[in-house]
Amino acid sequence: MNQIGLYGGSFDPIHLGHLLVAQAAYEELQLDKLVFIPAARSPFKPDSEPLEAHQRLRLIRLALAGRTEFDVYESEIQSGGVSFTIDTVRRFITRYPSARFIYLIGTDHIATLPQWKEAAALSELVEFAVIPRLGEQMVDSPVGFRCRFLRGFPIELSSSAIRDRIRAGRSIDLMVPAAVAEVIYHYRLYSSN
Repeated sequence: MNQIGLYGGSFDPIHLGHLLVAQAAYEELQLDKLVFIPAARSPFKPDSEPLEAHQRLRLIRLALAGRTEFDVYESEIQSGGVSFTIDTVRRFITRYPSARFIYLIGTDHIATLPQWKEAAALSELVEFAVIPRLGEQMVDSPVGFRCRFLRGFPIELSSSAIRDRIRAGRSIDLMVPAAVAEVIYHYRLYSSN
């Protein structure tokens, strides 16, 4: 494998915006594989309580069913605790020593890159692909970081908005893959009742 995209996040829940980002990155970067890396707990969301790991993994697997260009790396979510990108990237480099890695981030994370754990080492190991969000201004890359800006398919959709809609009893159809919606509805995931 020559070029692998790494896509970390809470995916709480995974939605069509995530899948469109993945598809855009896969095509624009000409990736051989794109790996979804669900975090057990994000260092950027210390107060959030994500859906249980096994449930988020189930939803991700359902969303990616039949998509052989996409994969799921389960180590972070199964190990629990706070997940750090540098640790995961090093595991991937050990596993695929000849591959080139590109890490997907949203424009909202560009400014925080120098604050990531072992940021200087991370900047040497991966290039960052920046995902545009509707209405956000593009910002400059921090010094020392290699960033490429994707065109993507920008849409206004977030996991938190989907959770809010579920709690309010509103439909999430057409926002998440049908199989994901079915499981969320059936098991009343994210419902406050």
